[in-house]
This record gives sequence, structure tokens and C-alpha cells, in this order.
Amino acid sequence: METPVGPVRVAWCSDGVVAIETGRQLKQPVPDTWKHDPALECPATGQLREYFDGMRREFDLPLSLEGTPFQREVWKALTTVAYGETISYTELARRAGRPGAARAAGAANGKNPLSIVLPCHRVIGADGRLTGYAGGLSVKEWLLTHEGGKGGS
Repeated sequence: METPVGPVRVAWCSDGVVAIETGRQLKQPVPDTWKHDPALECPATGQLREYFDGMRREFDLPLSLEGTPFQREVWKALTTVAYGETISYTELARRAGRPGAARAAGAANGKNPLSIVLPCHRVIGADGRLTGYAGGLSVKEWLLTHEGGKGGS
């Protein structure tokens, strides 16, 4: 789908949304099992349109996540970061129940398959600077500015 941050790829299966990818992620090869069908409408695309139009702050979607138990804890913790809020990797680790595991939380955050819906863009460096984002820092900055949060240093 086309968005203000450029194309966004949405993948889903019968269990729920599998992936939401932006920016640099779109250069990665797609799994052979994914089939492109523009006629299909996934609930995620409508909710993403509402988000980009400023009409949605939270997502209500079935998710189909594959990851380690720790990754899933971190991804669940991302859902506690409110629209317009930013937190550090240390805080993300604390919210995931793993204080002291900021680097591991950062690595799990970087593997988040559902960008925007699981708001990994809301995690920034402890010094307040924007740090890595799988879709690219320009996408991260746009999302944070859109939400009225920290848009860059």
C-alpha cells in the first residue's frame, strides 16, 4: 500500500498479520510462501490508512508473531508505549520484565516484524537521539513527528 512514508508491505495469513514492512525493509527478499494479491483486503491496511490520516492511535488486529520467548516479551512491551511517547532501550527492557537487558531488548526490537503496529519506532537512544530503525531513520523520524513525539535531535 502507498503511504506518506512510501510503500508499506503488509503480509497476513489466516491467523493474523505476519509482517508490516517499510523503507529499507522492502529491499529484502520476500519469502517464497508470500503471494501478492492486490484484490485482497486485510484489516491492517484499513487501520494503517486511518493511522496515517491521523484518525487512529491504537491498532486492534489479530497478530501472527513468530519469535523467541524473549522477542515476544519485548514485542508485547512495545504495546505499552503510548502514541506520541518515546522510551529508551533500557525502559523497554524494564517493561519487558528484563531490567539490565537493554542491548538484548534493542536486538529484539530490531527484529520486530510488525513495524508501526508494534511501535518500535517509539524507542530511542538513552541520550534522546534517534537510533536504528529497520525501515530507515527517515521513516522513524516521520512516524514520531506524525505522532507529535520526538522527531529528531
